[in-house]
Amino acid sequence: MQSDKELLWQYASARSDEAFAELVRRHVNLVYSAAVRQVGGDSHLAHDVAQSVFTDLARKAAALSRRESLTGWLYTSTHFAASKLVRAENRRREREEQFMSDPVNHPSAELDWETLRPILDAAMHGLHETDREAVLLRYFENRPYADVGAKLGLNENAARMRVDRALEKLRTVLARRAITTTSALAAVISANAVQVAPSSLAVTLTKSSLVAAGAGTSFALSKLLTLSQLKVGMGAIVVAGVAAAMVVQHRSQQQLQNENASLRQQFAQLKSDNANLANDVVAKNDAQTAASQQMAELLQLRSQVTQLRTMTNAPAATVAPPATDDVSATKKAHILLKMKLVSVPESVLQTSAAGWASAANGANLLSEQQYQGFDGLMEKDDKVRTIGHPAVLALNGRKARTFVGANVPFNGTNVNLGSTLDVVPFYSPDSSIFTLNVAVQYNQLTGDPSQPILETLQSTNQVNLFPGQTVALKTKITSAGILEYTSDLPNRPGILLMFITPTLADEAGNKLTPADKIEME
Repeated sequence: MQSDKELLWQYASARSDEAFAELVRRHVNLVYSAAVRQVGGDSHLAHDVAQSVFTDLARKAAALSRRESLTGWLYTSTHFAASKLVRAENRRREREEQFMSDPVNHPSAELDWETLRPILDAAMHGLHETDREAVLLRYFENRPYADVGAKLGLNENAARMRVDRALEKLRTVLARRAITTTSALAAVISANAVQVAPSSLAVTLTKSSLVAAGAGTSFALSKLLTLSQLKVGMGAIVVAGVAAAMVVQHRSQQQLQNENASLRQQFAQLKSDNANLANDVVAKNDAQTAASQQMAELLQLRSQVTQLRTMTNAPAATVAPPATDDVSATKKAHILLKMKLVSVPESVLQTSAAGWASAANGANLLSEQQYQGFDGLMEKDDKVRTIGHPAVLALNGRKARTFVGANVPFNGTNVNLGSTLDVVPFYSPDSSIFTLNVAVQYNQLTGDPSQPILETLQSTNQVNLFPGQTVALKTKITSAGILEYTSDLPNRPGILLMFITPTLADEAGNKLTPADKIEME
């Protein structure tokens, strides 16, 4: 469905009568209902107010075409037009006459509505424009929070908070006017605030507004049209309106026929393209799956070859072993965990990680060549950013902890934003396999930047690696996540990659070789 902005631009730039008619149909219930309340229930005066509002919209289409939504402008314009007409008429209708349909399932709300109805619009105009827009979209037009957020440029949770705050402000304004029976204020407004306008009103308003705006009607004549008691000259205007309507209808039919033929051609082309793309995706997925399986098998075979070469190059058995063990030649072995945290856009990761072998729980295993290749990519692509590269010297079977992030104030206390990694490494000299038990706690800020929410994500994993391999763990970053605390990184969503490379090292952190005689700490 086209937005108000798109429809208004079509009318302002191309004088599309169909676009303007859609705007009238979309908002006529809101304008008419507000007008009925503000002119004391007189449907004839409400018709004149609506006529004035939509005529004004047609004249100001170019200036208003930058607005994403017209709801707030139309509501405010209705208020001013109704006030002006009431002052000119110097009379008010009785406010007790009810034009809304009584809600069947809310008998307790009927009394509240009778109390609320005479002052609702005045109270609404006591709100700030942004708060008034939120209440209108949610409770007058009964839009879902996701739709309200889209209109206001917010996500669904932020829209919900904006509407709740605006509703509380409306309660405060009503309390100043001695209206305190508003416990079900949202339900009362949703059930009663907007009523269905007469079925012919949208068509009548569209035709007469376009005629008035297109003919360059002067302000005095526009005022004359809005006063229901002045009937002089209406016959000529009706004739002009009928003639204009016939021209509009003919032009609309011709344009719709042309658009229909064009859309049929586009649909046929899209259907063909979709079938071709589906076949390409299936073929690509099959190729990637096969490549991943082959890479995993290749890495395992390389490790086995390395072990066989070590055994083959060992000293011959004819050399007599020493009579006693050379304890001084034995080295105490630790496990050096080299880590790197990188921010990567999802599109870049899908391309660069195509050949990585899959491990448990969504982790990936990289050979030394693959890791070096990704390191080279980080040097060339400015979208790939290194966040931290800590290193920890751990004991076999003992937990090692590292944190990459920042300690920032939040809700009166300090919290750690970033990643806390707990790694318990094991190394088996018999099989030359590293086993890593990894627990990740990731804190990020989400939601409305003015009132952020601390979100904590936790995951655990266990992976087995051969010497020279690197494990890659992935965590999704939201638009207000870990990158918020460091200004040199872009604040945008993506993937946080955590690389861990285990190696054997001595107490000083120097790498041990297969020829070294080791003893695990």
